[in-house]
Amino acid sequence: MPSKCSLKPRKLPQQERSRLTVEAILEATTHILTEKGYDKTNTNLIAERAGVSIGSLYQYFPNKKSLIVALREEHSKEIAELLAAKFNHLFDSPPEIAIPELVKAVIAVHAINPRLHQVLSEEIPYSERSQQQMQKTDEQITELLRAYLERWRERFALFDRDRLRPQNIEMTIFIINRTVESLCHSAVIEHPQFVSDSQFEQEVSNLLMSYLIKKPD
Repeated sequence: MPSKCSLKPRKLPQQERSRLTVEAILEATTHILTEKGYDKTNTNLIAERAGVSIGSLYQYFPNKKSLIVALREEHSKEIAELLAAKFNHLFDSPPEIAIPELVKAVIAVHAINPRLHQVLSEEIPYSERSQQQMQKTDEQITELLRAYLERWRERFALFDRDRLRPQNIEMTIFIINRTVESLCHSAVIEHPQFVSDSQFEQEVSNLLMSYLIKKPD
């Protein structure tokens, strides 16, 4: 009988066929959660939707909660990988170019499946494992943002010391992270139509730019 307390996957897929099976199971979990909500979701429905036996599902996931943890971890990793790629691409770009692109990337991730975000946020408490994964993702994003801001603070110091308005980098990182994440998260929950509206993207970018950059006299 599958454990009711374990949140860790039973085993990780090693071969292509196994990876495809796990992907199908997680995709099915997403569909069932968004259609029925957490309370009405169960592993039998997920296995049926994924086209696998319940025994195959339990080879990888001991229970429903472990599937939710896996979905949240997948989402956190997706955000970290996407933003890392964006930061690497935009590292030499000034904030006027980089910030709108980064905002666009974060909104795009939240826009993939707003209904899933709603279910995960409103119906399912975060486990300690999920919180640890989120903290790890937050630390990765913080390091990327710190490196970027320090680079441009040094550049501005050469010809326009006051152009980058905030002087406390750690506080600036905190404010930017929490502002973007809170606005995107709240939009998904309260106004999901906003995340596919280019005006929302522009307004968030304008907010950050007015905070970060001093306009020329």
